[in-house]
Amino acid sequence: MLGPTFPTLAANVGKNVSDIYYIFVGRSLGSLGGSVVGGVLLDCMNASLLLALSMLGTMSGLYAIPWCKESLLLTILMSVIGGSLGILDTGGNVLALYTWGSEAGPHLQALHFSFAAGAFLAPIVAQMDSRSSEPEEIAGAEKTNQSVLKLVPTASAASTTPALNDHHNEGFLWSYIFIGTYILFVSFLFFVLYSKSSSARDKSKAPAQDRLAKYHWPLVGLLFVFFFFYVGAEVTYGSYVFTYAMVFAEMTESQAAALNSLFWGTFAVCRGAAIFGAALLSPATMIVASLLCSAASSAALAFVHHRAALWVGTAVYGASMATIFPSGIAWIEQHTAVGGKTASLFVVGATLGEMCIPVAVGYLQGRYHHVPVVMYTAFITSIVTVLLFPAMYKLANWPQQRDLQEVSDRETRKTLLSNSRLPEDEEEEEHVREWNDADFEVIEMNGKQKNSLTDTSCRIPGDSPAEISLQPHLDDALGNSPVIADGSPGE
Repeated sequence: MLGPTFPTLAANVGKNVSDIYYIFVGRSLGSLGGSVVGGVLLDCMNASLLLALSMLGTMSGLYAIPWCKESLLLTILMSVIGGSLGILDTGGNVLALYTWGSEAGPHLQALHFSFAAGAFLAPIVAQMDSRSSEPEEIAGAEKTNQSVLKLVPTASAASTTPALNDHHNEGFLWSYIFIGTYILFVSFLFFVLYSKSSSARDKSKAPAQDRLAKYHWPLVGLLFVFFFFYVGAEVTYGSYVFTYAMVFAEMTESQAAALNSLFWGTFAVCRGAAIFGAALLSPATMIVASLLCSAASSAALAFVHHRAALWVGTAVYGASMATIFPSGIAWIEQHTAVGGKTASLFVVGATLGEMCIPVAVGYLQGRYHHVPVVMYTAFITSIVTVLLFPAMYKLANWPQQRDLQEVSDRETRKTLLSNSRLPEDEEEEEHVREWNDADFEVIEMNGKQKNSLTDTSCRIPGDSPAEISLQPHLDDALGNSPVIADGSPGE
């Protein structure tokens, strides 16, 4: 909303357009503070309630801005909106991770696609009530939207006629109130969600602390730097490509505006397509593909000075930048627990990149007028992110690989020990089996011998004297007393 309505904001507070750049600083500082505060609050209060309250803050600021006549009050309102949006940015990502966990990839892509869709629709809404404004003012608004310090109009906005100011205020008023009312409706839905459950964070799967990676904070620090360069490059190119096209590529204003729209259009379309791509590809695969395309397109933009290369490179660069931020959050959630404080660091890194890199590019472009600083910045930041991600990937997976190797070594040692004991166990079992067989044979033999001797004793009366003479010896062997003919025991 801020870009298309920037000239009207300056006219409302009686300032030149180039004199109220500090409202951008106020909004960025508010977003920075809101990200930090939101990360802390997410760990101690209901997430749905926090998002509902942050949207109420945004709605209040949007409702108050149309009547703001003081530059200081306008800066404060922008800071309030930035703070509430910082809470929303952090809370939305964290709530998606709480709700869907490792399967949050497509949902995060859809969440960030909504950002791109809103950025596309908001300027259209902002122009609803200013279509009949003079062409010169529209052209000035388009130039101002590019946030270029050296090329902003220097004519005082206060010199505009009162009738024109009134017309701008009318359109400006209704567009802000329209979007503020929409945000109020969404806030009401979050309050309904909060009333349906005692704690959205309790019902969802909050990350367990035992999931923290061994190098959790170094990994978070690297991703902080990664998002710093990525978001800084994204905002810088989107802000300065209009001016680059007019100054270095010598395009007309309409062609430059079309080039700028091409960048954000491919950005939004690819974020929409990534909703389905995230269901098929892993976050790491999407990040690697995006980084390679970003490096190739930025190299073409920086070193191939041809108009066709500018158009194609801008389209590819916008598409490649679309999926990196949501894919990065989904990727790190697979390797470590992401809570409110951790997510707030990602948003803080992105906000600092959005604040610092465009300002540095604007300063350098002002000093070196004949150098395409914006294109070199795109190339350098692409190379930095290409180098950072392999380091993050190695750090995230190295402890896991080492643990898997240790487990594999332990299993190998256990298998070797069990195999070495197997022959001894088999030998012992064979020895026991032989002793059991020998005992069975002895018992069987003794039973047969006893049966044969018993049969012999039963045939004594009819046998010869020689057989009778053997009877005492056999009876001694069997442990029985000799038996005489009449069957009575002998003396």
